[in-house]
Amino acid sequence: MNHWAKQNDVLGTTNRGNAIESGLCTLCRADCKGKCETWLSSLKGRATLYPRDFGLVTAGSGNTTQNGVSYNALRIQGACYGAHGMNGNEDKARSGDCLFTDVSLATSFGNTVKTPCRLPLMTGALGSTFIAAKYWNSFAVGCALAGIPIVIGENVVGVDRASELEGGRIKSAPELERRIQTYLRYHDGMGAILVQLNVEDARNGVAEYLAEKYGDRIVIELKWGQGAKNIGGEIEVTSLDYALFLKKRGYLVDPDPEAPGVREAFESGAVHSFARHSRLGYTAQNSYEQVREEFMNSVGYLRGLGFSRITLKTGAYGMEGLAMAIRLASETGLDLLTMDGSGGGTGMSPWNMMEHWGVPSILLHAKAHEYASLLAARGQRVVDMSFAGGFARETSIFKALALGAPFVKMICMGRAMMIPGFLGTNIEGALHPERREAINGNWDSLPATVAEHGRTPEEIFGAWHSLSARLGKDEMSKIPYGAVAIVTLMDKLSAGLQQLMAGARRFDVSEIRREDIASANRETESETGIPFITEAGDEIARRILLG
Repeated sequence: MNHWAKQNDVLGTTNRGNAIESGLCTLCRADCKGKCETWLSSLKGRATLYPRDFGLVTAGSGNTTQNGVSYNALRIQGACYGAHGMNGNEDKARSGDCLFTDVSLATSFGNTVKTPCRLPLMTGALGSTFIAAKYWNSFAVGCALAGIPIVIGENVVGVDRASELEGGRIKSAPELERRIQTYLRYHDGMGAILVQLNVEDARNGVAEYLAEKYGDRIVIELKWGQGAKNIGGEIEVTSLDYALFLKKRGYLVDPDPEAPGVREAFESGAVHSFARHSRLGYTAQNSYEQVREEFMNSVGYLRGLGFSRITLKTGAYGMEGLAMAIRLASETGLDLLTMDGSGGGTGMSPWNMMEHWGVPSILLHAKAHEYASLLAARGQRVVDMSFAGGFARETSIFKALALGAPFVKMICMGRAMMIPGFLGTNIEGALHPERREAINGNWDSLPATVAEHGRTPEEIFGAWHSLSARLGKDEMSKIPYGAVAIVTLMDKLSAGLQQLMAGARRFDVSEIRREDIASANRETESETGIPFITEAGDEIARRILLG
């Protein structure tokens, strides 16, 4: 494991635990009192982009050399002239009046039906882990207001004790309904709500249920895996009764709550919890041809139900699995392929598995571009892509968009998108004790790390006033503070990304190119195909000097 600096004196940030490349801690807690960069950005927004204590300080970077292959070993290139992608603002470009705020971050993804988004960002899958259920209101409302897609992960129906199945098929799904309706209430046409299907979801009839109730308002996401693990999804339950319920639903529960001696071990305290596991999928197939046939049938069946937008999420599998995902997603006309590299996050995965399995994000993403280019060179359509696996800062977002250009339309963020939901909820619970239990707040009072920014939401959240002006005071009173924190974080990421794009003279997301980044060491050049920093543009430089 790489260990990164835990403190940034320039920004005034500190990691509670071990820092990783994204700037997050390895273990991210819902009750954390701060203050990593993402945590602080959820309060201050774009103010976090700049050194603290202006007028008293000067600051200098120590991050000019990097070792090893990582997104930190890519450098962002600036440009001295030009304004690509002004899209109707050419007169402003010619006048020399361009500002970074002229950069458009709007994008879209899709095959025949395009899904517009305000930002090239989306959430990772928030599924049956209880932390997703607890903070869903903040996540869903915040993403809807930001105009970005949110993904309901696998197994939500299966673990919901209030859901009703008849003959193995869903008749009612209260938790799934709650999650969908919460997002749709504030959805204004930008972004979308995706619902994942794993093996259990397919058997339980989730797709049929959604098709009948929502039709094409829902995007269906097929699930092959994630970067955190190479087995099916897991949750932990601490109730014997709940463990028995999950086994009856058809899940593997470990240890088996019906096995001799397990009940006694649980009651005596020797067994404290049970792990629920999902099926692996594709265990009956033994070749690419068999997987292809099954996949084509699945996509055809979903289209027959009426879904015009279908996506695929895959994990940090090796080159064969990556090639299969790109080829099949392109061949079947899917709308998005999300590739999650090792280095991403989890609600529950075996820790040593996370540390040692799979292809690291930058290597997976570099090969994804290489393989996509092979298909494009043959004149074949390439599925729109989303890169996932450890993104939290605007710098890595820009680098990933450039590394995958022109195929990558979205960057998928997991834990970084959840942190503001936790933080805002805790602040709301501290300021309004009467709401604390209902919203799952963890604080009795504001910690000093928050109180130094204010003691009212108007003082604390950088995006409060702009959001209130947009919604009106009456509607603003209904917005979870966690959603406000998400919008505040999006403000920081948006401003930072606009600045980086303006510096590269790219005024539209579609204009970002691989030429906008360079490798800081030879190993990264070799693995990514991105030229070493002193050789990127060297030919043009020589023509200028000798021409």
